Amino acid sequence: MAGFSELIKNFDKTRDYIRDFFIYGCKVRSDFDRKSVRTYGDEKRRVESWMGDYMRYDDSVRGRSVSISVDSGHIPENPLYNAFYSKSFTDNDIKLHFFIIDILSYGKSLTLREITDTLNNDYTQLFDEQTVRNKLKEYTEEGLVLSEKQGKTLYYTLSADTVDGYARDFKGLDDAVMFFSEVQPFGIIGNSIMKSLGLRNDLFFIKHNYMIHALEDILLPDILTSIDEKRELIIRTFRSKETLKAVPMQVLVSVQTGRRYAAVWVPKFHSFTSVRLDRIKAVKKGTVCKEYEALQKDYENAVSHCFGVSFEPKEKNTAAPMKICFYADEKNEAFIIDRLYREKRCCTIEKTGENLYTLTADVLDPNEIMHWAKTFIGRIVSIEGGSEEIVSRFYDDVERMNKMYGGDE
Repeated sequence: MAGFSELIKNFDKTRDYIRDFFIYGCKVRSDFDRKSVRTYGDEKRRVESWMGDYMRYDDSVRGRSVSISVDSGHIPENPLYNAFYSKSFTDNDIKLHFFIIDILSYGKSLTLREITDTLNNDYTQLFDEQTVRNKLKEYTEEGLVLSEKQGKTLYYTLSADTVDGYARDFKGLDDAVMFFSEVQPFGIIGNSIMKSLGLRNDLFFIKHNYMIHALEDILLPDILTSIDEKRELIIRTFRSKETLKAVPMQVLVSVQTGRRYAAVWVPKFHSFTSVRLDRIKAVKKGTVCKEYEALQKDYENAVSHCFGVSFEPKEKNTAAPMKICFYADEKNEAFIIDRLYREKRCCTIEKTGENLYTLTADVLDPNEIMHWAKTFIGRIVSIEGGSEEIVSRFYDDVERMNKMYGGDE
């Protein structure tokens, strides 16, 4: 019987499990319906070994729920990066890695046949040429090995670029790596460089650090490559077993929630939409889209009418103009006026009376504006335009709040 191992072969399964059980923290052991209960125990032990003191246990009538509880403003490094360092390797992967690096470390350019013969003769390791070729191709794509064609033969050399060399030659690079390892996509790369240099982040702490992005970064290479190559993208979400064929246009980040979205054109619905990255299970690059440039122009027009990340209504992709009038005391509440101008986004703000400022919006989804406008509750003088449903819902919400908190009937 195979024993428990902290190493993993399939990161997608682990990502799925961390997302359901530890990020949201609302499921218990009985909710686990994938394979056996022992699988639940193994996955739980793996996450506990990665997250250390960041685990939280809550008991209820349904059972014990386990979640990750972290104050991002007090941790120097994203603990979810540890999941990326747990990938398992075969014995041949390990052997070939060190043997090839050792063979090429003398600085000579060698052919595939010469490398294979050296492995067989000097290292007494029997590898066929195809296995060695695949490993060299992998390292060439990653930049560890350089290839150059001389005649009809490929010659391989070890790249002279090293982390230690760059850190030595460029002053302040280590500080830059510490910073970008936590604030940029693919922060795992910066974290890996830090580990190679033996560094720990002791300079930068981020109050609102969206650590969940680390689990989404594995999707970004294929999404960004598809945008660059103007390809379709096959998207599979956690909720549906069916795939969605879409044309990616841009990756958007919500300034309100920190969530990241893929803005895509869905041929099936003939409309633009946005898909949350944390709801995407896997993506796969598709064929080149011949209409990409025309779609890009339509997208630029559509996104200019987005207050957030929503492209509703899907049926027509038509904007719904509306006006919202706010009250702000010009003498004592300049900070309110500053906020209106700062957060207006694609809308316009103009002074329409004494202490009155009107926001004019021409957006695809008025709901997103209303979510924002409600943060000025008590200062909203009037609402015009949009849809009757949205305006009625706003006044209904105000009436319900008044009944709940307003005092006397």
